[in-house]
Amino acid sequence: MKLRLDKYLADMGIGTRTEVKKAITKGQVRVNEETVKRPEIKIDTEKDHVFYQGQMVAYAEYEYYMLNKPAGVVSATEDKNDSTVLDLIDEKQRKDLFPVGRLDKDTEGLLLITNDGELAHQLLSPKKHVDKVYFARIDGKVTEEDVRRFTEGLEIGEEKPTLPAHLEILKSEEISEIRLTIREGKFHQVKRMFHAVGKEVIYLKRLQMGSLLLDPRLALGEYRELTGQELEALRDCSLLR
Repeated sequence: MKLRLDKYLADMGIGTRTEVKKAITKGQVRVNEETVKRPEIKIDTEKDHVFYQGQMVAYAEYEYYMLNKPAGVVSATEDKNDSTVLDLIDEKQRKDLFPVGRLDKDTEGLLLITNDGELAHQLLSPKKHVDKVYFARIDGKVTEEDVRRFTEGLEIGEEKPTLPAHLEILKSEEISEIRLTIREGKFHQVKRMFHAVGKEVIYLKRLQMGSLLLDPRLALGEYRELTGQELEALRDCSLLR
């Protein structure tokens, strides 16, 4: 792929196009062994080596990170009041990353961070019905009647009931533990579903999205790049339906 030098550097977060152009004209950028001062020259992203102030700037068209989101961090690209999930990705090269879908501020677990808009669209499209799996602790005794109602779909204040969901009871006590698989991503959906059966979610963690499983080795707030196998499987599952 060939790109203008100023776009190449701006894409990699060196600065705005205006800032990058100034740096280039000041002689702060080298392509291969030659200092260049023309922002418009074309760079071959596969062959050329670009250096900014002596440091090599490798080009990444797309980036994919698995994040174990902690509570207290918002699923947004920027926020005036709170830390965002992007603030946790220290090693990112792209400046156009975003979270695929949202987890509530107090919800933990799996979040995919990327700049691949097409993959994000496929994973989030209501027509695709990509599975999302959650672990939750519930204030109240979860029963087989709840399982039945989740399977049938629940009225949560939308035009239509929720799609059938698979509710697995792990522990049924005053504080219950469950595993839930849903195929939608409505606002506060899991909390609203349990509210519809007279119970409240007191802890929520996403474990899986499509084929992507949360790496148990990631502590809260930690992240890693997706493996090639994970990315391929995720693309495959997004195209199944």
